[in-house]
Amino acid sequence: MICYMLWLVACSCLLLLLYGARLRPGSCCHGQGPTSYPVIGCLVAFYRNRRRLLDWYTELLAASPSQTIVVDRLGARRTVVTANPANVEHILKGNFGNYPKGRPFTDVLGDLLGMGIFNVDGELWYAQRKLVSHEFSARALRELEAAVLEDEARDRLLPALGLAAARGAAVDLQDLLRRFAFDVICRVSLGVDPGCLDPALPAPRLAAAFDAAAAIIARRGAAPVAAVWKAKRALDVGSERRLREEIRVIHEAVMDLIRSRRKERALPVNGGNGGGGDGRRSDLLSRMIACGYADEAIRDMVISFIMAGRDTTSSALTWFFWLLTRHRDVEREVLGEITAGASHAAGGQGRMRVLHAALCETMRLYPPVAWDSKHAAAADVLPDGTRVERGDRVTYFQYGMGRMEAIWGADAGEFSLKRWLALPDDATTATAASSTIGGPSTFKYPVFQGGPRTCLGKEMAFVQMKFVATAVLRRFELIPVDEGRVPVFVPLLTAHMAGGLNVTVRTRGDQITGSTHIAAGGK
Repeated sequence: MICYMLWLVACSCLLLLLYGARLRPGSCCHGQGPTSYPVIGCLVAFYRNRRRLLDWYTELLAASPSQTIVVDRLGARRTVVTANPANVEHILKGNFGNYPKGRPFTDVLGDLLGMGIFNVDGELWYAQRKLVSHEFSARALRELEAAVLEDEARDRLLPALGLAAARGAAVDLQDLLRRFAFDVICRVSLGVDPGCLDPALPAPRLAAAFDAAAAIIARRGAAPVAAVWKAKRALDVGSERRLREEIRVIHEAVMDLIRSRRKERALPVNGGNGGGGDGRRSDLLSRMIACGYADEAIRDMVISFIMAGRDTTSSALTWFFWLLTRHRDVEREVLGEITAGASHAAGGQGRMRVLHAALCETMRLYPPVAWDSKHAAAADVLPDGTRVERGDRVTYFQYGMGRMEAIWGADAGEFSLKRWLALPDDATTATAASSTIGGPSTFKYPVFQGGPRTCLGKEMAFVQMKFVATAVLRRFELIPVDEGRVPVFVPLLTAHMAGGLNVTVRTRGDQITGSTHIAAGGK
């Protein structure tokens, strides 16, 4: 009996301690987060809304006077979620050093990305950023991207859509765009063509490995309790065993390429490799070898860029094409720009204000990355007064920000180009192929992050999206198989459309298509 009473007292003391620890000031105030309870925090509300987290967080943020909430639940790190532009600027720029990605983030991706730029902080990140910034500004890499885009569109993407039009068959446009993007990023990053869009070739093992690894890692990030996947990894069972196998496929494929490319570089230059004028290759892997980087550093870097580029542009384009089927007036405006003389060459669509506005508006509502998290290195107070403790997860929520009336006005939920076209002519587009977005601050529109970590591939992404949009719309009309369907936005590592985008394809008349030739120049 005495032992039983002591056990009750001990449990009561533990509950009181947990109660005090979890109900810190500001963690459950009205309008500042979901309803929380002693010990379990907001676990009940989180579980009820687990299948609609995006909309739930958006509703909570819209109801919060500061557009910031604190999510505190049993088994998870205390999380500050914000859609407040002042807070986003503070996190990404003003107090940048205090908000690294942090160990919880790098643990999730580390097995695949290793020490690549997207999975490191501090001096290592700065050194890689400096290198990659230089490489992305190199003319040879930009010219390689343009040439690859034109080849892939002319030889694979447009013929696939043309065949669907001739047969009257439905095609999953999201799948086509994802395979197109994987071919492009592999040719630019690795200098090899996986042939994902080539119907004469079997599905490449490398593409399947990336798909499987990305899906499993996304489940890691979404796991309510990280200890579960970590235990499975330690025991080498279930999905973690599958992940290890897929990562081995990826790492071995890239390392084989690095070794073969080093041997190739040791041979006399013969001008037959396609790239720089001296016969050297222009892809990222080859350029890093030329800079003298170690094999593992090169492997981690190029895998990071494949992961970043494989689905982001295809995600944005999928939603863009779907939105145009819902807003045929916008499609007509874009077509008007195309028929007014838009270049056929990749990189020749830089001054297309309507197309640029439509892409920006698409990514406002359906960002390729729905949210991004950092982890506080030290205690801090955000500009809106929200207290951040050391180790807290701090998330800025791009998906929710695109729907905040406090940022975009009463029509925040509508697809409208006016918010972009009302800007000065030189604010929505820039010269040549530039992707400069004027008007709204990058901290109101952090689709490409902001501050020191602003996406280095931003301009290349816009070149690809504008080229594909122009090439497809110039030739084809897309009609959803189910025109009444409102697709579900699924936020994994990169967001995608649940169930794909099944469309039928019609060839446009000669008055729209004009020449079917895709220029190889245009530089």
